[in-house]
Amino acid sequence: MMEQRRSDGSLRHLITLEGLSRAEITALLEHSQRYVCAPGAMPPTNRALAGKTIGNLFTEPSTRTRVSFELAGRRLGAEVLNLEVQLSSRAKGESMLDTIHTLESLHFDAFVIRDSEPGVVAHVAAHVAPHVSVLSAGEAHLSHPTQGLLDALTVQQYKGPDFAKLCVAIVGDIRHSRVARSAYEVFSALGVGELRLIAPAGLMPAPGEFPAGRRHHSPEQGLRDADVIMMLRLQKERMAAAEIPDGAEYFARFGLTRPRLRLARPDAIVMHPQPMNRGIEIASDVADGPQSVIRDQVRNGVAVRMAVLEAVARARPGPR
Repeated sequence: MMEQRRSDGSLRHLITLEGLSRAEITALLEHSQRYVCAPGAMPPTNRALAGKTIGNLFTEPSTRTRVSFELAGRRLGAEVLNLEVQLSSRAKGESMLDTIHTLESLHFDAFVIRDSEPGVVAHVAAHVAPHVSVLSAGEAHLSHPTQGLLDALTVQQYKGPDFAKLCVAIVGDIRHSRVARSAYEVFSALGVGELRLIAPAGLMPAPGEFPAGRRHHSPEQGLRDADVIMMLRLQKERMAAAEIPDGAEYFARFGLTRPRLRLARPDAIVMHPQPMNRGIEIASDVADGPQSVIRDQVRNGVAVRMAVLEAVARARPGPR
């Protein structure tokens, strides 16, 4: 695993949540909470990153993550540019690094990267100049660290800081989900009491992955008495792996409906990273119902990304 810290122990990059301590994650969540903004209120801003330049390099479609990173940087006083650079097509070759080094010469201080190819984000982080930070905005099926942090922040807001008391159920295509992997890492680090994995056999993680998760192939069994239900998006091309003919069949077997929600604790919260397939993963009356915290997740995304950007990009080892 790539080293994400500077020599003084401070966080320089955020490629994965793996290896971050409980104390580090808790500190990031506390920092994030200071940036949380109620609907309709004036969003918090400061000049912590004034003079910094951040480049967003997204080679996959994104709305929530890209926009929230852009807002986060601007609200901290940074200049933010969205750059059309196809990192994956360069297959980790020197031309890609030439592009990165060119941008460094234009005084970029941080890169936020989403890419479908495993290893690209870490490869860039390993070759940038000492003053530059790299943050993952989602890497292949492997990780989505800021999503994991905003999910943990949302749970903490509703359930308090003692994760040991909680049962968290993750439902859907866990095998191919970077959201699920980062959720597993963050909840494990925070000492969650029980983590359940609910999926068809073909969408369950491979043996050895998610070792602390209790596996269930029945939502009726896995959702019982859960405190937190995290639904995952199902891509249509994955249905064959699940041996499910269509979305209607998946919804019948694994979709979160009101009757299934009633199996969880009465005060259980419902989460989804979005975009949602209504009527496939989740019923609309659940997604829009009183136990849904999906919109809070979106709002918390800006707060978490402000905290992470400030944590990694504020420090600089002397003049460049």
